[in-house]
Amino acid sequence: MQPFSYKKAGGADNAVALVSPQEQAAYLAGGTSLIDLMKLNVQTPQHLVDINPLPLSKIEMHNNGVRIGAMARNSDVAYDAMIRERYPVLSEALLSGASPQLRNMASVGGNLLQRTRCYYFRDTAFPCNKRVPGSGCPAIEGHNRIHAILGGSDRCIATHPSDMAVAMVALDAVVQIRGSKGERSVPLVDFHLLPGETPERETVLQHGELIVAVDLPGSPFARRSHYLKVRDRASYAFAMASVATALDIQNGIIRSARIALGGVGTKPWRAYAAEKLLVNKPANEATFQAAANAAVAGSKPQKYNGFKVELTKRTIVRALFTVGGMA
Repeated sequence: MQPFSYKKAGGADNAVALVSPQEQAAYLAGGTSLIDLMKLNVQTPQHLVDINPLPLSKIEMHNNGVRIGAMARNSDVAYDAMIRERYPVLSEALLSGASPQLRNMASVGGNLLQRTRCYYFRDTAFPCNKRVPGSGCPAIEGHNRIHAILGGSDRCIATHPSDMAVAMVALDAVVQIRGSKGERSVPLVDFHLLPGETPERETVLQHGELIVAVDLPGSPFARRSHYLKVRDRASYAFAMASVATALDIQNGIIRSARIALGGVGTKPWRAYAAEKLLVNKPANEATFQAAANAAVAGSKPQKYNGFKVELTKRTIVRALFTVGGMA
């Protein structure tokens, strides 16, 4: 067995240079997800590069929007005055996730990269196409109450766990990435991949690439936004269904809209069809119900999670009522 190693990064470029050439190397940020998976023997990196020393924790104005450094802690983002005023949906999403202790440790970049809570993925006694491609997906015929109804394939139906990412998708966030070939920007809605035939590949990141920041553009709808999460228990649980929504309403008419779903998709799910139905329509119950129906029109529930279809629709309507000032 190759000996385990741990190093602290001396800068973003140095971190990339340390990880890129070694296939068994990984970045260590808050560690709230990675360390758990290492304990379970689900992820087994042989080299860890600690990126906590990197100066990537600022939350600052940027091009009429806000740039959030990848090492900013979830708690700091949630309570930041600028975020709470301009992007309330993001603050609400972060405060609905995990526990205060975990939010104090977890980083923005790590949150985007956290892996599914599917019990078959996290238990190495079971086969899993995410862990061992081609080994099978026992969730499809097994206990699939928590699994996805949108975006699944015959290889994987695991849901994406992040609350923060759902809110950021609704805000048209853009991920800033640094790698050995330079920097690139990727809209967050395109950052996570559908499982398709390759569920082991979850994002567009190439090995060694490092998330350095997330940009939130200024928009007419961001201030009028809300995150609603439905879960088994309020204290600490992942979403059964969640909705991030934002509306620009003028004289009772919706001029622009964003809806993103969590807990029901294999990635943070942008509900384009629902958004299209909302635009240029009156902000009323009939409009909201039509949007909710459109959001789940292509869903494929499994044996034990059919309840998620109706749950998602009701959550969407309730969130729209709240953000539309009608709750």
